[in-house]
Amino acid sequence: MSSHAAPARAAATTASSAKSALRRKIESRSAVVGIVGLGYVGLPLMLRFNEVGYKVLRVRHRPGEGARAERRPKLHPAHPSTGIQRARTSGFRATADYSEAKAADALIICVPTPLSAYREPDLSFVVGTMESLAPHLRPGQIVSLESTTYPGTTDEELKPRIEARGLTVGRDVFLVFSPEREDPGNARYKTQTIPKVCGGATPDCLEVGLALYGQVIDKMVPVSSTRAAEMTKLLENIHRAVNIGLVNEMKIIADRMGIDIHEVIRAAATKPFGFVPYYPGPGLGGHCIPIDPFYLTWKAREYGVHTRFIELAGDINSAMPQWVLGKVADALNERGKAIQGCRILVLGIAYKKDVDDMRESPAVELMELLSAKGARVEYSDPHVPVFPKLRKHRFALESVPLTAETLGRYDLVLLATDHTAFDYALIQRHAPVVVDTRGVYLDPAPNIVKA
Repeated sequence: MSSHAAPARAAATTASSAKSALRRKIESRSAVVGIVGLGYVGLPLMLRFNEVGYKVLRVRHRPGEGARAERRPKLHPAHPSTGIQRARTSGFRATADYSEAKAADALIICVPTPLSAYREPDLSFVVGTMESLAPHLRPGQIVSLESTTYPGTTDEELKPRIEARGLTVGRDVFLVFSPEREDPGNARYKTQTIPKVCGGATPDCLEVGLALYGQVIDKMVPVSSTRAAEMTKLLENIHRAVNIGLVNEMKIIADRMGIDIHEVIRAAATKPFGFVPYYPGPGLGGHCIPIDPFYLTWKAREYGVHTRFIELAGDINSAMPQWVLGKVADALNERGKAIQGCRILVLGIAYKKDVDDMRESPAVELMELLSAKGARVEYSDPHVPVFPKLRKHRFALESVPLTAETLGRYDLVLLATDHTAFDYALIQRHAPVVVDTRGVYLDPAPNIVKA
């Protein structure tokens, strides 16, 4: 018998024992679930684990994040403050002490993955979180990363930091990547009903990951590796970015030809096969679609691949605010006015309808562009009563109420985000000119300009 056989059997037995013990805790719902990052991803996940009976520990991932997250429930219409209070009474608690991660059997990382000033991946939140957790890891835990990132992040950034503590991934600690699939403002789907992809660093890791998420998600989608799971998330968002880029380019062509692109999309969408409608707009917003393609293009260069198609779509989408600015200038010129000195009201500053999320919102970029041209810019958004402090954009403004009187005070109204709460008939009746970037107004009218 090989001299290596006994240690190998012992290691396998240890791994099996740790995995079995952790699975028993998960399946009996006696496991403690720790979540780092309680934003648009972590909050609904916390509520779902709490709903089915798990004790949930929230670890604050950066100084000051706690105070903001306490206010965050107000910003999630699908997760009212009563849900937070109910979670507190049934075992949910928060801590700023990373050493308490020892008490958690599952640690789920839901922190931001932004871009740097050079549009390269910024993994500082992910790496910083892992380095803060690593000294407090113990055998018998599962670590899951949900933050969108490039293929290889889990293997290259998390696994070495875990194993540097003397723990073996797949034997002592189980490591998975399971990308978030939240869609703020979409009432049709909720955390429980959105199928969840999961990839493990080893087969045992995958088994534990499926056991954990399978307790709270109706359908699990296992893939062969963490890299496959990371690539899956990028494909989902790049698919949208590329198709939106296509339809934005089609919008420009249709506009030059005097054709309403929204009419064309509605007609094409009647085809029962082979066509999926995507809609143009003033640009891309949200955390995912404007950012995620750059994670893949950056990583692809390591393999000698230039992602021309993806980057072309990014260029088209990034140019949309400037194109809308041109339409605003044309609309004012036709009425004998210039942008400089005009009063312009921007309708909707969230990145999509019926949410308060302003991350990467093209509406805010439009406000900056208009202000730089000398316009006096204000906004109206029922979901954002006060313009928040943002890293890149600063406006000391409050939302303007929409009345016949207020609408008449502006030279132009720019419809940037088509919230359901807006009274579009009122807007059309009383605004001198409306530049519509969302295709809300179907019929031609003298004061409606399609952009």
